[in-house]
Amino acid sequence: SGLSWEPRSRAVEQVHLRCTEGSLEWMYPARALRVVLEPNLSSAQHTTVCIKPASDFQGASIYVEHAGQLHLVVSEAEGAQPHHVSCFSAHTPQRVALFLQASPQRDISRRTASFQYELLSNQGAAGTDFKKMAVVEAMCRPCDNVELLMAICSSDFVVKGSIRNVSHDSENHMSQVDVSIQKVYRQKNRIFQQDEASGEWRGPIRTLLQCKVKKGGGDFLFTGNEHFGEAWLGCAPRFKDFMVVYQAARERGANPCEF
Repeated sequence: SGLSWEPRSRAVEQVHLRCTEGSLEWMYPARALRVVLEPNLSSAQHTTVCIKPASDFQGASIYVEHAGQLHLVVSEAEGAQPHHVSCFSAHTPQRVALFLQASPQRDISRRTASFQYELLSNQGAAGTDFKKMAVVEAMCRPCDNVELLMAICSSDFVVKGSIRNVSHDSENHMSQVDVSIQKVYRQKNRIFQQDEASGEWRGPIRTLLQCKVKKGGGDFLFTGNEHFGEAWLGCAPRFKDFMVVYQAARERGANPCEF
């Protein structure tokens, strides 16, 4: 909180964050805050940083430091935009510094500058907006057998279910697939939850509008990764087709993990 600082101090508060993803909440922003992202992983090559400000982001602007210069990433005016994610290349993979500059204000009314961040290691994710980051997940093509077998090992979520509904958001270039879940094999966080009344497991999965996802019958195996608390679609074969691929790989001893 900016209220905890000495009123006459000109010092910039330093914050070091060691995780590859997380969030920061700065209440009553005052003066400036320098946030250093330095994940505690010596071998990781995180080439892209993505920031998603909270919908009620107020009181500051976010800059990224590069070669002694500050480059604006999120202005206070942009903070209220839903789904607005800014991505930029990390010039030094082991250490990225953000600079939060508090906006001038006349009163002591509460403002909160909060945001989520993710460090990505996929080179294809580098870009200036969320759509490019999502391309890492939504490749708009069927996965081949090798990709499919790896997806069940490394994805943030793996669920068996059917498509209840597909809705399209042309403004944000996204589609949402509402899924009725029969079995949750894995999920990183509680995106897929059980309805108390019906007992049915449900959850939304996002993908790019350009993938032209349509509602189809039958059971699918949905896999993918989470970004900023949302599930993004990766490989999604029909379940019976997946089982044929998996059983064949298992008989050859070529399955990278047990399913």
